[in-house]
Parts: sequence; C-alpha cells; structure tokens
Amino acid sequence: MTTMSRRGFTILGATLVALNLVLWLAPPGLALREGLINQLFGPRLIRAEVVVQGSTGTQDYLVDRGVVVGVTPGAVTLREQDGRVQSIPVATTTRVTPGRFGSVAQLRHNLRVLVFRQANAPAELIQVEGRGLLP
Repeated sequence: MTTMSRRGFTILGATLVALNLVLWLAPPGLALREGLINQLFGPRLIRAEVVVQGSTGTQDYLVDRGVVVGVTPGAVTLREQDGRVQSIPVATTTRVTPGRFGSVAQLRHNLRVLVFRQANAPAELIQVEGRGLLP
C-alpha cells in the first residue's frame, strides 16, 4: 500500500468513526423530552390540530378534549377547559371506548372525553376518560 492510499484509508476510517459517534449521540439530544410530549398531548391538552404528510398526501386531524354537555343523533357537544363550547359531528361509524360505552347514544352529561377526527369529517373515535370536571 502506498502512503497516499494509507492516508486516504485513515481519513475514511476516522470520518466513519466520527459519523458513527455523531449518529449515536444525536438522537437523544434532538428528541423531544417526555415531559414536553406529556405537556402537549397529556391531560392538559384542550384541543390540537395535527397535520401529517403521508404517501397519499396531507391529512389534517383534530383532537378535542372536554366535558359532554349534550348528545344528539348527529353530534356531541363539549365544553372545553378554556370555556369554549364545541359541537362535533358524529356518524354511525364513530367508535366509543372503553367497551362499556357501545355507542355515542350511551354518552351522558359530565363525561370527560377525548375526540379524534379528520378535519371537516365526523368524529372517528371518542375516548371516555372519566366523569366530572377537567383537570
């Protein structure tokens, strides 16, 4: 091996080691902290709009949290923590969890819920979190 090829090999090796070290150390430093994730999407969440870019295009999701103040065959009305009253359309295909709530019609006043839907569409999922006031 010539001096030039040894030098090139040494530089290549050093570069690969440095790149490996950077990639090994970078993800924890660049990742969102768990506390921040819990603060954004945890029990303090009032409402959110999440835009996702996928292979089929952009999808816009809405998340609302509140206390049920009304249920009709076509909508559920929530009072959110900031006082906003939001009427959210529902469909016959809207799922309600946990399983003891089989349908939207079984939702009652003062239930705390989290509602997931695509923008301009009926709710896809209503997750019952408990009874009473918001935290």
